[in-house]
Amino acid sequence: MTTWEEFAAAEPELARRVRELFAQRKHATMATLRADGSPRISGTEVDFTDGGLHIGSMGGARKAMDLRRDQRYALHCPTVDAPEDDQAAWLGDAKIAGRAVEVGQAPGPDDSHRFRLDVSEVVLTKLTPTGDQLQIESWHPDRGLVVRQRA
Repeated sequence: MTTWEEFAAAEPELARRVRELFAQRKHATMATLRADGSPRISGTEVDFTDGGLHIGSMGGARKAMDLRRDQRYALHCPTVDAPEDDQAAWLGDAKIAGRAVEVGQAPGPDDSHRFRLDVSEVVLTKLTPTGDQLQIESWHPDRGLVVRQRA
């Protein structure tokens, strides 16, 4: 598994743009797996500090219990629509997936959780400058960065 810091060192420009998308608004969306294997969606705040990617959680929160049981997660940036008159101005959509590692307590109540989010996939989707195609940039540790376009 790759840390955010390792990913950012390998692909600094993509990492910068992904961080900008996560900074557009305060709350991101995280998917975890319930005990029965079904998905759970939760709001969360992400923290890009100390070279890493982290989340905190209230003590005993469902997403924290999910991550303790099964470390897999998917994270989606806050969504911001493009201006109606300039769809190509849309900044895009960022997703990160990987495994969460509990690293201690989050700032706040004593029973809180703090997780480092290691990375197995980073995807940034946006429109091409002409606005007529999607451009998908995806990074995986085993194959690096791939850029595709599709109508």
